[in-house]
Amino acid sequence: MVEWTDKERAAISDIFSKLDYDEVGQKCLSRCLIVYPWTQRYFGAFGNLYNAEAIMNNPLIAKHGTTVLRGLERALNNMDDIKNTYAELSVLHSEKLHVDPDNFKLLSDCLTIVIAAKMGTTFTPEYQASFQKFLSVVVSALGKQYH
Repeated sequence: MVEWTDKERAAISDIFSKLDYDEVGQKCLSRCLIVYPWTQRYFGAFGNLYNAEAIMNNPLIAKHGTTVLRGLERALNNMDDIKNTYAELSVLHSEKLHVDPDNFKLLSDCLTIVIAAKMGTTFTPEYQASFQKFLSVVVSALGKQYH
């Protein structure tokens, strides 16, 4: 079980309270698909992903990016039991969708970059450390079914 300090909880909650899920979700998923093009193989039904512009303007990518952030909100609301919160989602991604668990880490890195750019100097080293700890717990929970 992960131990969270009050400062970590406050920082993570504060980050989420400032997010525009539609904007940040679209930007982080688009960045992941552009920077790591092999991740596109899971989005074959999403239409045109032929170049960066097509990815950034794809409404299905934007919608799924928002879904990802709403999923992270579930973890935020269940920080003391993220593993069980994501048990069903982990099975879906591993057994049905066959998503490589390393892709969750890539997406979390892209999310951190997008949030850092959006928040600027208010994304302090302490905020970043708390957020990356949170994301590492989420990534670990999503990858559990693979081990």
